[in-house]
Amino acid sequence: QVQLVESGGGLVQAGGSLRLSCAASGSIFSINVMAWYRQAPGKQRELVAAVSRGGSTNYSDSVKGRFTISRDNAKNTVYLRMNSLKPEDTAVYYCNADRVGYYTGGWYRDEYDCWGQGTQVTVSS
Repeated sequence: QVQLVESGGGLVQAGGSLRLSCAASGSIFSINVMAWYRQAPGKQRELVAAVSRGGSTNYSDSVKGRFTISRDNAKNTVYLRMNSLKPEDTAVYYCNADRVGYYTGGWYRDEYDCWGQGTQVTVSS
């Protein structure tokens, strides 16, 4: 019904930049909060940044001032611009939507806690 597909990961040197994208597909009516999480090997998944439908943002202290989250509601897409990357930013980055309203078979549905498949970001020192 609803799919989140990330893109834009890759290998970059320390100090470099990357931009991640996550597009939601389906007959989507609205998406509430969209966020990026990351999970490094041997560590728990952690929140990186989140953006509300109205554009309010929240960042983890570790990325504040370096990363920028934004979204395009018309395209059902969220972005994460990552600057001044550090080796400790290396992780699989996951897109999340806390509530997605969509239509299926003519009926309105809400799907909660939707996740993408993840995209690898590797920062070399």
